[in-house]
Amino acid sequence: MTRAPRLSDVPHVARVLTVSDRSAAGLREDRGGPLAVSLLREAGFDCADAVVVPDGADNVERALRELVAQGAGLVVTTGGTGIAPTDRTPEGTARVLDRELPGIAEELRRRGLADTPMAVLSRGLAGIVEPGTLVVNLPGSTRAVASGIAVISELAPHVLDQLSGGDHA
Repeated sequence: MTRAPRLSDVPHVARVLTVSDRSAAGLREDRGGPLAVSLLREAGFDCADAVVVPDGADNVERALRELVAQGAGLVVTTGGTGIAPTDRTPEGTARVLDRELPGIAEELRRRGLADTPMAVLSRGLAGIVEPGTLVVNLPGSTRAVASGIAVISELAPHVLDQLSGGDHA
């Protein structure tokens, strides 16, 4: 006799959004997005290939809204969190978030310090889009993506369980 799958048996749906003018134009290979996808898959998430959009708050907002509408429980962005004139990922993300989770962004910067003192320059955000999507901004470097996905993989299952009405286990 087979049993119906429990919620914990079904992989969470994750999506990755790469934000880069050069990658969107085909001038530079996107390395951060595919790395994030690979690491999320290894962590047990159902994750399609990364979506790539040019820099800019409007592009980020539009892409995030689309990924949330498609049913992603977790959306990780890579790129556009710094201080360059075109780095506007946090601004686009802020337009979509219903509730911020500043502790996640703080932990990402703290762990990033092990790789580079420049980690403190990331302006990335993390938060919830109702009714149940966790959005986390990561810098675009592969080192930042690797350390960031490690943090996200630890926290996201609990966050997503809580968003779906789970108990505080």
